[in-house]
Amino acid sequence: MSHLKLASGLGRLGTESAFTVLARAGELAAQGRDIINLGIGQPDFRTPEHIVEAGVKALRDGHHGYTPANGIPALREAVAVDLGMRHGVDVDADCVVVVPGGKPTMFFAVLMFGEPGAEIMYPNPGFPIYESVIRYSGATPVPIALSEDKGFAFDADEVLAQITPATRLIIINSPANPTGGVTPKTEIDKLVAGLEDHPHVAILSDEIYSQMLYDGRDHVSLLQYPQIRDRLIVLDGWSKTYAMTGWRMGYAVWPKDLVGHATRLCINDHSCVNAASQYAGLAALTGPKDEVHAMVAEFDRRREVILSGLNALPGVRCADAAGAFYAFPNIEGTGLSSQEAQDRLLNEAGIAAIAGTSFGANGEGFLRFSYANSLENIERALDRFKTLLSS
Repeated sequence: MSHLKLASGLGRLGTESAFTVLARAGELAAQGRDIINLGIGQPDFRTPEHIVEAGVKALRDGHHGYTPANGIPALREAVAVDLGMRHGVDVDADCVVVVPGGKPTMFFAVLMFGEPGAEIMYPNPGFPIYESVIRYSGATPVPIALSEDKGFAFDADEVLAQITPATRLIIINSPANPTGGVTPKTEIDKLVAGLEDHPHVAILSDEIYSQMLYDGRDHVSLLQYPQIRDRLIVLDGWSKTYAMTGWRMGYAVWPKDLVGHATRLCINDHSCVNAASQYAGLAALTGPKDEVHAMVAEFDRRREVILSGLNALPGVRCADAAGAFYAFPNIEGTGLSSQEAQDRLLNEAGIAAIAGTSFGANGEGFLRFSYANSLENIERALDRFKTLLSS
């Protein structure tokens, strides 16, 4: 038995169940099982070739060393230009901090504001790392309940009513993981207006799925609200939009007063982001977007198929997924709990999906399906799910 004494905070760290299910699906596949993976949240497309070539060229050109902790200047400038074009806003490149993926920004923001006695609000159901890191920091996690009847959009009045003098940070995510929900501009307007009465509260807006919207919807970025820019952190990146999950490329726009703190956290944590990946990220922002648009169009086709198919299953209903690449069906009518459904789908039907409870207590009665898989596999999975429910 080990006599090592570990820090108590480690026991408060959660995990991301999608990776656990992915590992189990891999074990079953290695045993010869035919597994359809609708669990992991990553595009099933290759990174566009011109982006790959830019990364390869950077290596061949000798970009093998450290870079500035906050990212190479040309890349930060390209981020500022891209955000300006997409959202019609001015962004100072000096406020952009490039990090290895989306999670460091979550971690850094929570570490800046989270400590015992502090409260941090987060969406529930929501990306599980939010609650995990809040608990790790010692702060009290305060869930923002997202409901099916509102399309999993937050209710601004409910959010504002939960603010206390101890509230330090509010995390919002639209388009959202795991629900695909998109919060309408009316609610965002109301939230921003209400925050004027709470100048002590910072906002982390996770906009990593900002370019994955359907049915003609436009993304509403919190960068478009100048009245909160001095306390707004916007998280975005390359992983989803450009099918670059393994490149580990993300960024955030920080308030000027927090950039120095974020940069010091980078220096203490990872020094800098891989140099070649940054040049690939630069090519992604400045190069053609044809493949990005084609990928989103294909996700939209798959979205229509999986929503229609889920709503046709006995005991299942699924709200419209307005963004990202997830469907979050309600399975209460099947009589199965979320965990039971996840386990039976994988072990009996060969379908990897994620229990709604992996995204918070409010996810009970739901499953998350990623439709980042082929139409053929989605249709096969729907058939298998139907067979399982009929057995």
